[in-house]
Amino acid sequence: MTYGYARCSTNESKQDINRQVRELKAAGAEEIFIEYEHGDSKIKSQQAAMFDQAAAGDTVIVLEVSRLARSTQQLCEIIERVREKRLRLVIIGSITLDCRSGQADPMSEAFLQMAGVFSQLELAMIRSRVRSGMENARAKGRQIGRPQVSKEDIPAVFLRHYPAHKNGQLNISELARVCDISRTTAYKYKSLLEA
Repeated sequence: MTYGYARCSTNESKQDINRQVRELKAAGAEEIFIEYEHGDSKIKSQQAAMFDQAAAGDTVIVLEVSRLARSTQQLCEIIERVREKRLRLVIIGSITLDCRSGQADPMSEAFLQMAGVFSQLELAMIRSRVRSGMENARAKGRQIGRPQVSKEDIPAVFLRHYPAHKNGQLNISELARVCDISRTTAYKYKSLLEA
């Protein structure tokens, strides 16, 4: 069996996931596990489910090392799991770690670990640039984060349907749907009105 693993940081990046899924299918993935989680997150439930389901002799394919992990420690744990389960791990167009015999080629393992180091370095550099950019924006007097919302900012459509929610005719999900907003935004507007 050939499993594919696609991951991106948030479910708002669906285009990225769709690209990964297309390329994994083209590479022969029969079943694809999709994850919306940060690369350095300790818990990746879909990745864990994939490795639990994979049996000796199976193949796991992924587009980039950074899709698997953004931490060298986590990548080393994945390598160990691949070895223990006697799997073949393919980073498309890059590295293949074949542990179906119970052993890994030392050179392939070393290259995979080095790729993990660069993936972790890239994440650290991105975070450093973001922090620097935020500090620069603050120094220029810009407000960082989402703008503050007041009662005056609540749209008329929400105000029109809110009484139906308050009377129990609409639950919060229905209110959000008829107003074409997220539930989080509906809760925010509700708390402003009830404050």
